[in-house]
Amino acid sequence: MTEGAETNAARPARHELPIIDELGLEAARHADRLLVEADARGQTRWVAFVRPLPDRLRDEGLPGLRAAAVRARAAYGPKDSIRDALPPELTEPFLDSIDRLLREINREVNRARG
Repeated sequence: MTEGAETNAARPARHELPIIDELGLEAARHADRLLVEADARGQTRWVAFVRPLPDRLRDEGLPGLRAAAVRARAAYGPKDSIRDALPPELTEPFLDSIDRLLREINREVNRARG
């Protein structure tokens, strides 16, 4: 094993991190709402982008959850943003939930490095 690499056994299960689990579930609920609205508006690009996120935010372990959150954060680019296609009452709560989730994941990673 290389330095800094961890086995899956060394990582806590997601249910052992209740704050992160709850934040992931909250973000998934916001993603569900974005998906419904994007579909209703015929925003096929954003439907395709958002479609995998709710399940990933609900089900992934810590590494996959972080990857899903980073992917979700990418929807808010400076030149191409989901904000341009969907209403702020949906996009802003999702962004806030993703940012909270990423902050908590980073705290957990830093705690684990100890």
